[in-house]
Amino acid sequence: MPTQNTRDRRAGAARRATAAREAAQRAQRRRRMQTVAVVAALVLLVAGGIAVQAARSTSDGPKGVPAGAVDETGFAVGAADAPVTVELYEDFLCPACGRFEQEAGNELHHMAAEGTVRVVYRPMAFLDGYSTTRYSTRALNAVACAADEDRFAEMHDQLFLAQPPEGGPGLSDDRLISLGAKAGAGGDAFEQCVRDLRYERWTEQATDAASKAGVVATPTVLVDGERLPEPSLEALRAAIESAGG
Repeated sequence: MPTQNTRDRRAGAARRATAAREAAQRAQRRRRMQTVAVVAALVLLVAGGIAVQAARSTSDGPKGVPAGAVDETGFAVGAADAPVTVELYEDFLCPACGRFEQEAGNELHHMAAEGTVRVVYRPMAFLDGYSTTRYSTRALNAVACAADEDRFAEMHDQLFLAQPPEGGPGLSDDRLISLGAKAGAGGDAFEQCVRDLRYERWTEQATDAASKAGVVATPTVLVDGERLPEPSLEALRAAIESAGG
């Protein structure tokens, strides 16, 4: 029969084996928990990367600049090989821009259609502080949305025909959407673009570009790069004729 010492040794060995197994099990559980934590972190990292990429796609992707934009800030009407280029910096809330549009808008359209000039409209959000709803930005965003539907010129004219006074809220999004329909840019995509203010960042870039070009007032009119001292139809005609139009 085993002696007491032998039994004690066996019992101690059994306890040590049990303790070793429990320690191994605890270590295995820790490794499993660490693996789960690493996987969860990777999932969050990937998800975050997807979210960041989605945000970049919205602001920096194809929709970052409206369709057909010239130099990413303007919209051209007329043949690219027209002998004279007229650049027009304007704000859809600017009363002087509205008056110039009434005076010269139709003639510019006519000259562009007959190939005499190429008109590059460079709208900007210069007067946000003169409305209670940042109307300059919202109107410029709306015309950019219309450009995506190849209806820039039509929406441009509608915005000036319905130009609101300074100091108020400007036109509502519903009214902008209604004007878009009149311009031929109606539809769910246009409506969503207006309501989401999709081109808000672009309006800032267009306005900054105008400031960097030395534009300090609207309207500013350039004929073949030469600024008109006074934006009037008479001055515009004389400058175009002098430039060879």
